[in-house]
Amino acid sequence: MLCKSYAKINLSLQNKGKREDGYHELDMINLPLELHDVVEFDYSPLYRETYITCDDVGLLGTHSNICKKAVDAMRKDHPFKEHFTIHIHKEIPFAAGLGGGSSNAAVTLLFLNKFCKLNLPLDELCRIGATIGSDVPYFLTNKPARVRGLGEIVTPISAPISYHCLLIKPEQGLSTSDVYAICDKFEHVGIDNDKVELGIRNEDEELISKSMGNDLLRPANSLCPEVGSILSSLQLMGFPISGMSGSGSTVFALSTDAKKIKEAALKYEKKGYEVIVTKTHTSR
Repeated sequence: MLCKSYAKINLSLQNKGKREDGYHELDMINLPLELHDVVEFDYSPLYRETYITCDDVGLLGTHSNICKKAVDAMRKDHPFKEHFTIHIHKEIPFAAGLGGGSSNAAVTLLFLNKFCKLNLPLDELCRIGATIGSDVPYFLTNKPARVRGLGEIVTPISAPISYHCLLIKPEQGLSTSDVYAICDKFEHVGIDNDKVELGIRNEDEELISKSMGNDLLRPANSLCPEVGSILSSLQLMGFPISGMSGSGSTVFALSTDAKKIKEAALKYEKKGYEVIVTKTHTSR
């Protein structure tokens, strides 16, 4: 069975502060993208172990770990006998803030639930997913959503239109843990996700651009200054809805003008950046 494993962008990310357990409380607006990996599941009754392979050898250890964690977490709470070979065809950049690993894990949970006839409800899958990674619960529904807490509170939102999306990633990726380790040293920016959500619902691009932001941008930029320079150049090129996704290092721009997005993509490709043109999804 082949399953598409979609990426996302955090259109807006507000850090609400560190909790007593050391984790950070977040309030995010997430949009799913057409960009996706393909996860291939192969079953045989002769298999005695579950194996993970990946067509990007450099990422094999990372992605095998999170997909194997998904299998092990599901098997621990809801035992099943089946074993699989899981192969990941990569398209989503690594260490980019686009949720590739968490998306792979979510697809694995959904596959196991269906193939092994576990018939678990979504809230139970989300509970298991939250033990694997903070983005996993979001990817189990993978719709435009307001995401709060540690990522486990996912509320779908209305997003009537689909945007053309330009993704630009510097060569340097960023570790989520490295960014969060220093984020409390930086002042938070003015973000109003209630207004961002309203802007999405009403297709009000001015309200979105004025209200959105990412509290992780400044710490990420201190580790990878190219993030800030790319974002500034996008804004000068006339992309008001632009930002950094997650903890970086990918910078995005959204527009309803496909030609404008493609022209900008060519400029950044010539500068040597990893560039992807995709679209946001309203729903699936």
